[in-house]
Amino acid sequence: MPFTQRLIVALVLATATAAFAAPTGTAQQAAGSAQCANRETPPPPVDTSEQPAPGQKAPTPLEVPEKPIGGDRLGECGLILPPNSAQPPSGITAASWLLADMDSGAVLAAYDPHGRQRPASIMKVLLAMVVAKELRGDLVVTASAEDTQQECTCVGLRDGGQYTVRQLLHGLLLTSGNDVAHTLARQLGGVPNALRKMNAMAKELGALDTRAVTPSGLDAPGTSTSAYDVGLIFRGAMKYEEFANAIKLKQAQFPGRNGGTIMLTNDNRLLSNYEGAIGGKTGFTDDSQHTYVGAAERNGRRLVVVLLRGQQTPTRIDAQAAKLLDYGFAMGPGGVGKLVDGAPQPKQNVVPTQSAGDNEDAAAGDSRTGRQTPTAFGTVGLPITAAAGIGLLAAVFLYIRNKRAKAARARRQAAQAAQGV
Repeated sequence: MPFTQRLIVALVLATATAAFAAPTGTAQQAAGSAQCANRETPPPPVDTSEQPAPGQKAPTPLEVPEKPIGGDRLGECGLILPPNSAQPPSGITAASWLLADMDSGAVLAAYDPHGRQRPASIMKVLLAMVVAKELRGDLVVTASAEDTQQECTCVGLRDGGQYTVRQLLHGLLLTSGNDVAHTLARQLGGVPNALRKMNAMAKELGALDTRAVTPSGLDAPGTSTSAYDVGLIFRGAMKYEEFANAIKLKQAQFPGRNGGTIMLTNDNRLLSNYEGAIGGKTGFTDDSQHTYVGAAERNGRRLVVVLLRGQQTPTRIDAQAAKLLDYGFAMGPGGVGKLVDGAPQPKQNVVPTQSAGDNEDAAAGDSRTGRQTPTAFGTVGLPITAAAGIGLLAAVFLYIRNKRAKAARARRQAAQAAQGV
């Protein structure tokens, strides 16, 4: 076979090999993602709290984003550290955790940050954020009998009792009152409307692993969050002065059920025993186990730490949070990802039109919009592009073969004419 033909055949085979080999890597990546046990849903419940009501179906799992929010590495489900970093402290029992800089948004270290878990009462941070956004702190709210009948922990609201939104936030964040959560949800337009607002807020922030099903964080079918999302939500909530002022209180006075006032004590122990602590929230249910989110500030640097599905032994969950905060303050400013400043916006499927004279501009991209002109690989895909390349090479091969055949026939005809045939 002539050299030219051998070269064409080699190019065809190489292109075909590339076309069929490329998807293999993608399949391997997909298989690796499938090994993350809680990529779509939290672990199975240990009680009946998530059984749907008779005649109802459990909600479908939330869609998993094609790319991990905050960076590719945050899609990993094991320990995620920057290069050459020290190992995190021992004794961390959480199934998922995250450590991040609240101001820059840099995620310093994490363990299965997008693994889906249950929030328990740290879901109240999201409720409080919506309340701080929509309701004035001095607005007076009247409690109802339904509010007082919620599954406790409860502050002890009185049917017909009147409270300011600020007082209710203290009861929500310091002592995790489920009766208060229901009262605030009613003030937001009722529980279904409050949940709609909470989930809309989560989506706006980019917390796409999160679905609030109860305003208090009690387990129910379809409830979900992640360590990444909780860090994102807490960071967003701290931008509201009403929330930031409430979450840092060690104690607060509250109207007593039988008159007078009672003293609420914050159940976040780090406020009293960790240098620079600026607030946090604890949670527990049988299904979620122990959860925690909190923040601290040292030398002008603010860090947030999240632990989900942790245990209290051999070390309390708040003490584990303190260990991770110490670890974070000793780390440099680099990171493994980022707390985003909002949900990623979907790309618009706009096909640009251009005239023949626009080819030069199209090759460089549209400088006014920053869009790049679609390429064969970007819009059609590697397999189709490879197939087109194979077809082109085959056409070239046939063209050369036909051209040589015509030349041979011309030579034969010339020779016959010369011989007088």
